[in-house]
Amino acid sequence: MTDEQEIRTLIEDWVDAVHAGDLDTVLADHAPDIVMFDVPPPYDGVRGLDAYRETWPGFFEWQKTGASFALESLEVTAGADVAFAFALLRCGMPDDNPDLRLRLTIGLQKTDGRWTVTHEHHSFPHDDAPAAAEISALLDRWGADTATGDLDGLMEPIADNVVSYEIDGNYTGKSAVREVCAAGLASSPNPITFTVPDPTIESAGNLAVAWSIDHITADNTETTSRATRVFRKTNSGWQLIHQHLSYPAT
Repeated sequence: MTDEQEIRTLIEDWVDAVHAGDLDTVLADHAPDIVMFDVPPPYDGVRGLDAYRETWPGFFEWQKTGASFALESLEVTAGADVAFAFALLRCGMPDDNPDLRLRLTIGLQKTDGRWTVTHEHHSFPHDDAPAAAEISALLDRWGADTATGDLDGLMEPIADNVVSYEIDGNYTGKSAVREVCAAGLASSPNPITFTVPDPTIESAGNLAVAWSIDHITADNTETTSRATRVFRKTNSGWQLIHQHLSYPAT
């Protein structure tokens, strides 16, 4: 077996172990002084095998909710005692952006005839600017659908398992939120306006959060409320998974 084949097998076994939640195999073939640049902080890296070990239990729990971790492509280049590999993996939930890939680069060193991983770098591409534009457009579309009384349009970008903390109570699930929206639209015989001027939007990967002051006008009376909304990008676009609306206490 060539060095490239040995390293390919090592990485393929590691990927399988990650998806299986097999911590011992995940840690095997890793150097005691490994440095990993992971998707979450710390930004200066996870340093040492003990710290590397501590990053995995939470990831394994997330995988149990239905996430994938599968190798899609792998390239290996090996020298006499140093090698590197780079790969793309599917890493996410079934309804995540289907084009999103986890990027992986691995550095290895051969010691006493055995290849050992000394460095890993994991990342997703950042797409914050497109997310902000898309979510701003979604909020604007909610305004247009409110003005026309289009309940189906309002509900389209809302996740089935949404949790909404409304002014008057807490609601779980799309059908419950639909009833709230329907009651709101029926509360006035006149058109209702809903606007979200200058929302602040932050995003990373397939998650985004937006906070704003919402303006609603019905029967010539305007009310404002504070709003925080969490969105997740799915195959069909951004969907609202949580919102929290409130008035200041008086």
